[in-house]
Amino acid sequence: MRKVFFFLAASLVIHACEFLGGPSGTGMGELRISFADRQDALTRSGLNIPDTSDFILTVTDSKGAAVYDGPYGDSPESMSLPAGSYTVKIVSEDFSKPAFSRPQFGDEQCVVVDRNGVVNLKLICVQLNSGIRLKIDPGFLDSYPDGVLLLKSSFGRLVYGYSEKRVAYFKPGNISLVLSNGGKDEVLMTKELKAQDMLDLKVGVASGSQSSGGAVSCGGISVAVDTTRNWLNGAYVIGGDNSGGSGFNDAMTVAEALKSIGSEDVWVSGYVVGGDLSSASASFEKPFSSRTNLVLGPRSSTTDRTSCLSVQLPSGDLRDALNLVDNPGMLGRKVCLRGDIVEAYYGMPGIKNITEFEVL
Repeated sequence: MRKVFFFLAASLVIHACEFLGGPSGTGMGELRISFADRQDALTRSGLNIPDTSDFILTVTDSKGAAVYDGPYGDSPESMSLPAGSYTVKIVSEDFSKPAFSRPQFGDEQCVVVDRNGVVNLKLICVQLNSGIRLKIDPGFLDSYPDGVLLLKSSFGRLVYGYSEKRVAYFKPGNISLVLSNGGKDEVLMTKELKAQDMLDLKVGVASGSQSSGGAVSCGGISVAVDTTRNWLNGAYVIGGDNSGGSGFNDAMTVAEALKSIGSEDVWVSGYVVGGDLSSASASFEKPFSSRTNLVLGPRSSTTDRTSCLSVQLPSGDLRDALNLVDNPGMLGRKVCLRGDIVEAYYGMPGIKNITEFEVL
């Protein structure tokens, strides 16, 4: 019944968009897509928070034709579209089979673009898959030295080693804990998990269990929810106030940096969208004349100065590599910069004292 329900729910989203009207061809409207500025967040230890600029964005019309399909960071700030209904879907990455350390985030919304109208769509991304982590008692290892624990669903399985510490992620549905021992597989426990569910399970040997010929009856195994570490119904919501910037792989986005004025020696990632800064303006088109500064935006198409960071390019290798006079091909490229976030540089929040950089 649950699979039928999910299928019907997905169908209702599609048909709702069709009901609201397809492209009429009689006028154009504007669709602007961005992430919500602020959302509540429940952070989870060990969760890998993705960079939203790398999320996969798909915009389709009521007939299913894609009008955009690619990285969010490369999408236009404004899409001029025929009046009609559109489905906007975004995911942090493709997720089709079980995997360790692969939380998937996303959102899907249906919008109607009116003739001569402007739609400002705010994406609110939550975790789409579910996760399980095992806490294996040392007594279990003694009783089953040759046993293998598996986590299985209809989409695949993962071997959970005795020393494994990572979270195993699955599509929502029934997930089984299986012991493979002596050529025989025994299901120890099956639990249905929904999107955002995160569960820790304690696996041990019940008192009084006996081993025989290297095999132990599954009736002697205890499996229980670890209530001291239960994340059930926990979720990380993209867009909240999150610490970051401590390393290259934990770089702040431009939006996060704009809320972190005063942070020092942090990493920030974004797109080179312009240069030639003055106290009141910036250029977003070639050619450029200044080698000393850049404009860093949240996506490659950004032309709104208020959404960007100014960047001071110190003399040396960094200026030689990044300035838009000598390197016009850097326009639209994604970079990571390590420096201090200041309140004002050329009249806008910026990054100064840069010591390291990476071109992605």
